[in-house]
Amino acid sequence: MGIFEGLEGFKLTFGKLFDERVTGDYKGGRFDDEKREKPLRMHGRHVLNRYEDGMEKCIGCELCAGVCPANCIYVRGADNPIDDPVSPGERYGFVYEINYLRCIHCDLCVEACPTQAITESKMFEFSFTNRQDAIYTKEELVVGDDGQPKHLPWEDWRPGEDENTSAWMRATSPSGAAEYIGKVAWSGELGYGIRAPEAGQTADLAEAHGDAEDMAGGNH
Repeated sequence: MGIFEGLEGFKLTFGKLFDERVTGDYKGGRFDDEKREKPLRMHGRHVLNRYEDGMEKCIGCELCAGVCPANCIYVRGADNPIDDPVSPGERYGFVYEINYLRCIHCDLCVEACPTQAITESKMFEFSFTNRQDAIYTKEELVVGDDGQPKHLPWEDWRPGEDENTSAWMRATSPSGAAEYIGKVAWSGELGYGIRAPEAGQTADLAEAHGDAEDMAGGNH
């Protein structure tokens, strides 16, 4: 490259300094209130749910870890203490870790879970300052006593991002089977009860809500 070609390149770069900006500050800038609405089926940070009575849904079966294509989930189950059980089953998730440096948010773990213990919120904005923060432990993943996901210092939660967790799983007609239209097939969650079916299903949502209310209380 000759000196004149190099100067032409600098001229182009320097000229761009005066063009209108198309980006803004990550947070607090002029684009902060103009973020696009997140899709209902978006896959974000995981949460480990509890039943409405406070017991954990995870039974430590390790199916989520087995199906994970990124090898980012580590689970170790343990027998439930007889005098103070953690979950309704014989076992519970004694250790549960997700490495978000590997996670691709495919939601296969959610699909594999037999108890709907793990779901994904819509929160996806992380800002880790060290690698250890990116490895979430069970203490960070399990919802609090109010059923709300724990908000960690490096997370940017927005209103409503905890409401439609893994919405694609809440279909009232699995595989298009007509006999399941309008029938809620998932259990309630601490702080939320039985979540409503995903909007846009062919079933009448009012009827589905009625089914959900009928199921509330005795469903684990």
